[in-house]
Amino acid sequence: MSVFSNSSLFPPPIPAKIQTCKTIKDLQQLHAQKIKTGRIRDPFAAAQILQFYALSDHPNLQSAHLVFTHMEEPNCYSYNTIIRAFSDSNQPLEAIIIYHQMLHDRFVKPNQYTFPSVLKACSREIRIEEGKQIHCQIIKHGLNLDDFVLSNLIRMYVICGVMDDAQRLFKGSVQSKNIFGGIDKSGEGIIVIWNVMIDGYIRIGEFESARKLFDEMPQRSVVSWNGMIAAYAQNGLFKEALEVFCEMQTSDLHPNYVTLVSVLPAISRLGALDLGEWVHKYVEKNMIKVDEVLGSALIDMYSKCGSIDKALQVFDCLPHRNVVTWNAIIGGLAMHGRADDALDHFFRMEQAGVAPSDVTFISVLSVCSHAGLVDEGRSHFKNMVRVNGLRPRVEHYGCMVDLFGRAGLLKEAEELVLNTPMKPDDVIWKALLSACRLHGDTEMGERVARRLMDLAPHDSGSYVLLSNLYASLGNWEDVAKVRLMMKEMDIRKDPGCSLIAIDGMIHEFLVQDESHPRAKEIHSMLEEMAVRLRSTGYMPDTTQVLLNIDEEEKESALYYHSEKIAIAFGLISTNPSATLQVVKNLRVCADCHSSIKLISKIYDRRIILRDRNRFHHFEKGSCSCMDYW
Repeated sequence: MSVFSNSSLFPPPIPAKIQTCKTIKDLQQLHAQKIKTGRIRDPFAAAQILQFYALSDHPNLQSAHLVFTHMEEPNCYSYNTIIRAFSDSNQPLEAIIIYHQMLHDRFVKPNQYTFPSVLKACSREIRIEEGKQIHCQIIKHGLNLDDFVLSNLIRMYVICGVMDDAQRLFKGSVQSKNIFGGIDKSGEGIIVIWNVMIDGYIRIGEFESARKLFDEMPQRSVVSWNGMIAAYAQNGLFKEALEVFCEMQTSDLHPNYVTLVSVLPAISRLGALDLGEWVHKYVEKNMIKVDEVLGSALIDMYSKCGSIDKALQVFDCLPHRNVVTWNAIIGGLAMHGRADDALDHFFRMEQAGVAPSDVTFISVLSVCSHAGLVDEGRSHFKNMVRVNGLRPRVEHYGCMVDLFGRAGLLKEAEELVLNTPMKPDDVIWKALLSACRLHGDTEMGERVARRLMDLAPHDSGSYVLLSNLYASLGNWEDVAKVRLMMKEMDIRKDPGCSLIAIDGMIHEFLVQDESHPRAKEIHSMLEEMAVRLRSTGYMPDTTQVLLNIDEEEKESALYYHSEKIAIAFGLISTNPSATLQVVKNLRVCADCHSSIKLISKIYDRRIILRDRNRFHHFEKGSCSCMDYW
């Protein structure tokens, strides 16, 4: 019988006794019996034992390798099995070594099932030279037009960072498909090749090239859409992620579990509640299982889109909860300033036997900070170490510095920074500098600012905070010095930006923004808001304008903060009972906070504002933060 017959290429029928094996231990007993009776020399039996050891849910590669090395004449199927097993393991180099042995075995030759595994091993080990040699062997064996082999070959070049060779292979494959009859019937092979190439551009951060290729695809799979959505979402391009998701809904393909888990973080960051609710309804309508991952994503979405009550509903309906789902709801409650509820859920988490993680304590300490619960914060910080055995990270020290700073305990905050076991990062120093500005401590503020500028000389945050500290005290000379320093170093402040979603569309506004198509109507509403605010006795807090200009100019500047523009647009674009939800990239200023409280009363509107630190729920002239933020 020829050693190249079909029986050597495909798995032999599974013997009845091997089918009864449920565990590696069962197989070991059968294996011992085969050795004792000498039937291990049967190539079919040996191949099946090898397969069980190598490719089971809990593989035993050491035993698999022993079986393989004792096979008298391993066929192509056996070689492919052991190569695949090692390529998927933490020893991918072993797959390349066995492939080299295969090349020197005169009784076998590699086939279309060999090359994908050995190419994967090259990718995982970043062995580009070996990969190129295997490329030559693929051509030699006439498999360079096989879609499965070709997609793995392109992926190898992509992962190894050799995009020029990947691009040449891709173009050649597209041309060959066009020459030999266009896209194949199923389209699956060529779609995979396009997906691999798009992933390559995403890996190196060339999103425009990836999107161009995506738009040119003759056919797309759900994987194609998911890859593009996830790439945008994971790299902070949230609007682009939503655009692709909305475009997908007009295609013939439907979102799946992976699509939803990928797009929900983008919806969360933009506060697009309408779209988030659509996703939740889609999940329910299509009976998609809400596990811990999807459940956590939905909780996070509702929390960050301002609907904490719906987040609680999702949490309460989850059949199973793990540390991630508990963290999601505790973090959401903390973000909304619901200190009692957050700490209650933390207690329930411990009662349920779920051990809190370091992420849990970030949320717990954060809620203590925003609620001014200094003693509780101290207690949880100590218990984190003594009771839970967790080592505090720099983020936990940052929360404690913020907790002390907000409460006016500046000396205690500075001592904690100076005595942290790790080097304080810029976030900790910024928390302390922000507290110095809040409480008007110029001496400490200058000291902290110098530390920050040494640590992150090109980060605008430290310069802006110091400038604002000087400005709040009317020290315009030092404000000018800081601004000049920023100009000389080409350091630019992040502009204030606010988002509001109306009918599923995201509208973005900057300070004094007049670029919107409805700018005239927005301006009229801003003027109306100013008149009605003054009629209540409101006086603009011009100390929040940190520029050396006259009072009239300061008052005018306050009216055109981005969150007020977004609210004005919301008032003219929604029905009188609709809740307005605004997302701002910076901390809301005191004047905007005071005026939005009054606007919620004047217009009888519920306004939810998410700033850089937390949520503010404005209703009937008051805010959920109780003016402590």
